[in-house]
Amino acid sequence: MSVNRTSRPDPTPGTAAGAVPGAVPGAVPGTTTGAATAGTPGGLAEFLRTRRSRLRPEDVDLPDFGGRRRVAGLRREELAQLAGVSVDYYTRLEQGRVGNPSDAVLDAVARALRLDPEEAGHLHRLARTRPTRGGGSGGTGRGPARGSAAPQKVRPSMARLLDAMPDVPAVVMGRRMDILAWNSAAAALLGDYATLAPAERNIARITFLDPASRTLFDDWVGCARENVAFLHLEAGRRPDDPRLAELIGELSVRSQEFRQWWAEHPVRDKTSGHKVFRHPLVGRMELVYDTLRSADDPDQALVTYTADPGSPSEDALRMLISWEADRVARSH
Repeated sequence: MSVNRTSRPDPTPGTAAGAVPGAVPGAVPGTTTGAATAGTPGGLAEFLRTRRSRLRPEDVDLPDFGGRRRVAGLRREELAQLAGVSVDYYTRLEQGRVGNPSDAVLDAVARALRLDPEEAGHLHRLARTRPTRGGGSGGTGRGPARGSAAPQKVRPSMARLLDAMPDVPAVVMGRRMDILAWNSAAAALLGDYATLAPAERNIARITFLDPASRTLFDDWVGCARENVAFLHLEAGRRPDDPRLAELIGELSVRSQEFRQWWAEHPVRDKTSGHKVFRHPLVGRMELVYDTLRSADDPDQALVTYTADPGSPSEDALRMLISWEADRVARSH
């Protein structure tokens, strides 16, 4: 595995993939599919249908009068009854034809569907997305849309944090799960992002398209599903982001697993969690990741990986980082 010293971002980072040990996929032009993105009326319909399909009448204390159901889960009329709205109104809401649904109605629908707080917030964003004249989707009416015309650059304070923590693998994640910067410890653990073209430095893209990621992560399916859920959250936040749409389109075309899981419309923020790595040099490591966002710039996050003190994983991580430091020193 080739890794280098602490790396800085290129002037124009693009949509794409984070690095893991092993072969790096070549750049592929962005493609699109017919799948609805989260920031469109079709995305709202898809989200509500998937959530209705999770519930049965007995789950919400409704009588089931039997008969063959055309689709799994609750019918529209059952959901409308639970939310206290007319069937016609709920149908138009699900189809994206309600101009300005009230918070009270959306909250009632969220309760009826038993959405968690992240899903409820996602519903509010989707329901208030406006079509634009250009055919895309506009903002939610709650502040300016967070578009992505200008390339993102890592904040100087984030770059200093990376330099100040040489013994902790850390990356700065931007919009769309783009990797904006990383330190040498992260290169030792995840692979050297400098070997990738800027347009390929994206966590989700590498997770699905680089075969090495399937061996690096012990629970690759769990990691991949987390990425899909976060991209759905991003799509709801950024309905006008063409590079995000390109990324989703490319992954939909090139990965059957991504297509399948995207259609389920999961929604989850990237906060913290536990990952098991199977590193080619030091073997199995159990690490905790934390995602730290600045209050004044939530579009950039510092993602760190640490091991429990005194654990075999801590010893393995220290050994890995030491080997990387020695390799860099020898190369100079």
